[in-house]
Amino acid sequence: MTDTPQDPIDTSLVLPPDGHCFHCGEKLPSEPFFTVIFDKPRPMCCLGCQLASESIVELGLSQYYLDRREISPTAPLPLANFDAYNHDDVKAQFVYREDGGSTAELSVANLRCTACTWLIETRLRGLDGVRACQVNLTQQRMRVNWDESRCSIGDILGAVHSVGYDARPYRQDTHEAMMKRQNKQMLIRLGVAAVGAMQAMMFSIGLYFGDYSGMADEHRHFLRAVALFVTMPVIFYAGVPFFRSAYNAIKARQVNMDVPVSIALIVTFGASLYATLTQSGETYFDSVSMFIFFLLAGRYIEQNARLKASNMASDLVVIEPVLIKRLGHSDELIAEFANGSLDNELIKDWQNAHASHDVADDDKVLAQALTVGDVIWVEAGQQIACDGVLLSESATVSQSLLTGESDLIVKKQGDTLAGGSQNDAQPFVMLVTAQTDDSQMALIDRLMNRAMSEKPQIAQDADRMARWFVARVLVLSVLIFVIWLFVDKTQALWATVAVLVATCPCALSLATPIALTMATNRLAGLGFLATRGHTIQSLSEVSHVAFDKTGTLTLGQANLLHVDYTTHDKTHWLKVGASLEVGSKHPVARAILTSAHGLHLPKVQNATHHTAGGVEGCVDGVWYRIGHDGFVLNGGGGHVMAERLDTFGANMSVALSVKAGESWDMVARFYFNDVVRTDAKQTIDNLKKHGIIPLMLTGDPSDNALTVAQTLGIEHAYHGLSPTDKVNHIKELQKDGHTVLMVGDGINDAPVLGASNVSVAMAGASDLAQVSADGVLLGGKLSVINNAINLSVKTRHIIRQNLRWALVYNTLILVPAGMGYVPPWLAAIGMSLSSLFVVANAMRIKRS
Repeated sequence: MTDTPQDPIDTSLVLPPDGHCFHCGEKLPSEPFFTVIFDKPRPMCCLGCQLASESIVELGLSQYYLDRREISPTAPLPLANFDAYNHDDVKAQFVYREDGGSTAELSVANLRCTACTWLIETRLRGLDGVRACQVNLTQQRMRVNWDESRCSIGDILGAVHSVGYDARPYRQDTHEAMMKRQNKQMLIRLGVAAVGAMQAMMFSIGLYFGDYSGMADEHRHFLRAVALFVTMPVIFYAGVPFFRSAYNAIKARQVNMDVPVSIALIVTFGASLYATLTQSGETYFDSVSMFIFFLLAGRYIEQNARLKASNMASDLVVIEPVLIKRLGHSDELIAEFANGSLDNELIKDWQNAHASHDVADDDKVLAQALTVGDVIWVEAGQQIACDGVLLSESATVSQSLLTGESDLIVKKQGDTLAGGSQNDAQPFVMLVTAQTDDSQMALIDRLMNRAMSEKPQIAQDADRMARWFVARVLVLSVLIFVIWLFVDKTQALWATVAVLVATCPCALSLATPIALTMATNRLAGLGFLATRGHTIQSLSEVSHVAFDKTGTLTLGQANLLHVDYTTHDKTHWLKVGASLEVGSKHPVARAILTSAHGLHLPKVQNATHHTAGGVEGCVDGVWYRIGHDGFVLNGGGGHVMAERLDTFGANMSVALSVKAGESWDMVARFYFNDVVRTDAKQTIDNLKKHGIIPLMLTGDPSDNALTVAQTLGIEHAYHGLSPTDKVNHIKELQKDGHTVLMVGDGINDAPVLGASNVSVAMAGASDLAQVSADGVLLGGKLSVINNAINLSVKTRHIIRQNLRWALVYNTLILVPAGMGYVPPWLAAIGMSLSSLFVVANAMRIKRS
């Protein structure tokens, strides 16, 4: 430990063990970070702890370290009005820009039911500046989007705290620690309740036998007093979560599941306490203790089932402090990459200038500290921290975490590398092209979190039904109490308590979210990443599936087969075509640029990309167009080169034209082949078997597009469509009441992806397409669409089963409970078993 116990300040501090972080208590890395606190450098385990501690010191809140009584990743920070979270360095760790505002992922402790999530969402939506808020009960997380000019993250955290919940920035390690701590506390409460229930029951049995065979009054009073004594820890410690939750709900003028439970507990304990003190009437301390024990046991099992259901989503992206060897920084390399002209010669020049890859430990940086343009060394077996370009001769990587495919992929110099991939073989050097938070893996993580946070309509309906049920139960319990006062006063209290407990709609509130969580995780395991909350519900209602062609039904990996030209030579037109396509991500553009690799490309001026048409630009004072025939001819009138696909064994082509006066003349034609996906035909056939109609909407104007559709058995095929045309086709189907699934991959597909009822983007699609879509095919296999639809139908069936069971149970138990045939402890067992039933039923989705 760097701190000396003789220091007066240190004697007042809670210090971590040797080799552990001063701020959070986690184990230190070999090269820790440091923050000066109370005039001494204190070791920190990561950059996050360093920035957080520096912010606390800069804001004059160092007293926190003197006041705290524990050191842990989840220890609460007593920061005044949460202002420290507004510091730029702290916000940079967990706040990112999205949808025109700021977005943050937060951990929320002590969520118990959907009423808790609704309470937080309602409170935040009433906060000026908050644009959207979704709380995930299963994962104990929330996602909030707000306008920085109108409110701050500190205001949001304070608002959550005001309704009785503890929210803090989400980090996987601290979130897991929080969940473990919460689980441990619940287990301790459960143990206290179990011991108290057994002891209270033992003394109550003595009282029951005494009433039957006779017992002295002093013995009866003694047993009652002892029963009260052993019940007090149960009611005032084990039962605290119910009372705290109910108090927060009532304070916010709402009701949740714990309100009727708390009323039942307070009334039963109060009546028994009164009977003990006045030495009259009956006591039911055993019922109170057993009631709390069974409720806690049910919730403990239920919570562990929910955590198990969400494990896959949490494990999708493992965020650990990783130190990376940084070899240097190259603005020249990143500039050439941005221009699309990064070639091997430039890479070799940089490597020759930086021949040694020996990196001192001081030059290692945290993965989150890498910037665009850094050149890093990736060790064998190490996970690639961010997106980049391979600078070494070759590398072998696994993308199983991204695509679900275990096959190893061989990368060559200049190939792109996706963050989240694993270096399987020898070490290599790469150029960082995106920061860690902007990598493909980070995008997938954010999309997954968004899906887990958002609620489909069926979940919102279930939440409203549960709240409606709670309010009606409270009214009904009062009515039953009044009726029993006239029938049998001795049964009034217990019949009312039984009704409050037995009809608590916990199962109703769990019926939908647990099934949706299981389905979302199961889909991710199949290679289908649901990125919106409504995806699963909408997939189960699909009647039509519309496919784009290039990159969707085909691999999107066009190969240049031949260049047909009228003048000059092949190399000349290849350079012109490639220069126009620089910066384009279209498969045809990549094929041309690949073929022109190593050629000196002329500079293009005034380059303009025309959606669903092509590219126009000026090269050496001459205007050119490359793209579809109709675009390059600009309405006709110029020289036309006939398309000869069969001659060159191609299935698509693009033309290059030059402006001649007022017309455009074709001067070259590029021929390509783009292979149809191997599972496309099977996918189409399976959709038809299930009564779903497939159709093709493509911007490709060639007859080859119709040939592809015919080969795959797609009867409804439309080609040469603009993005607006595609949207219009979707809207026509929707007017007739059809639910349409759109599958696409390009930027030009973003409008139609947004217009469809549910949409899917292919892995590797443009960021805009992936963000616009409701799902992403991680492995690029179309057959997963069939699996996703089938699983969604099964999920809908299970949700309906759960809702029917919850409603039937709550309705049927009402009559015997109201008539006094169900004691409170049995009502608690029934309610817990009802909740466990819907959880177990939802777990069947995992085996689908």
